[in-house]
Amino acid sequence: MKRVFQRPYLFWTLGIFLSYLFIAVVLSGFYGTFQLILLYADTVNWLKLSLSLLFSLIIGSLVAINSVYLFLLSRARRQCKPSRTLTGVGTAAGLLTGICPLCVTGLLPLLLGFFGVSFSLGILPFQGLEVQVLTIVLLGFSLFLLQRR
Repeated sequence: MKRVFQRPYLFWTLGIFLSYLFIAVVLSGFYGTFQLILLYADTVNWLKLSLSLLFSLIIGSLVAINSVYLFLLSRARRQCKPSRTLTGVGTAAGLLTGICPLCVTGLLPLLLGFFGVSFSLGILPFQGLEVQVLTIVLLGFSLFLLQRR
């Protein structure tokens, strides 16, 4: 696990982290929502927004660490199938929620919109934060499986 944070893998980890966040911001349209957040700052639930941003950063770092660690282990041995699957599912789930699941579309509502289905993570009890927590748990479990092997 220490090799993930050593050169040259540290650069790969940072690159994957920044790429993941860039893709999440672009897919969710958060760049446009950010301007509205500043405009309507009085009505924003700052706790939920802060938690959502924190969860997005944690998901991005877990995706990057999982990806590089999975690469390192798969080069050494070819027995990482369950962790590979969980890392892929966690990455997809993180992109589904976007940066802020309540205030922007995310990938899942965008995909369902192609089929005429309107869906927003805002209808969930915690406005999509539970999807982000589930993604963090999934990626954490994937990292646990990788370390256990």
